[in-house]
Amino acid sequence: MVADAGYNVRRRFPMRVYGRGTEPDARFSLANERTYLAWIRTSVALMAAGVALQVFGIGGRSGPGVLASTLLIVCSIVLPGAAWVSWARVERSLREDAPLPAPSMAGPLAVVLAVASGLVLAAILL
Repeated sequence: MVADAGYNVRRRFPMRVYGRGTEPDARFSLANERTYLAWIRTSVALMAAGVALQVFGIGGRSGPGVLASTLLIVCSIVLPGAAWVSWARVERSLREDAPLPAPSMAGPLAVVLAVASGLVLAAILL
């Protein structure tokens, strides 16, 4: 366990992140936190889009419309957990002065959005 500048590291959560390495430059940690918060905002937007599809009846109550709405809402539920894991992986790498891990959420999110967009298009056209 590493104590930086007299600060008691045991008070920071999660220990699997803060209990390793040395304190990185604050700018990098804050940038990592901003990225985490951007993923949270994306999750909120996906939730709003999924709800809006149903509230405004886009595509009626057709199967593809309901499926698109469900897909967006489920993604909005999963995304914050994935964002937390990504934040922890990057923060740990910063603290250990290791190479940053590869992005893991952008690809699956792009697939979800493409599928949801196709379903919405099908719901509108059918």
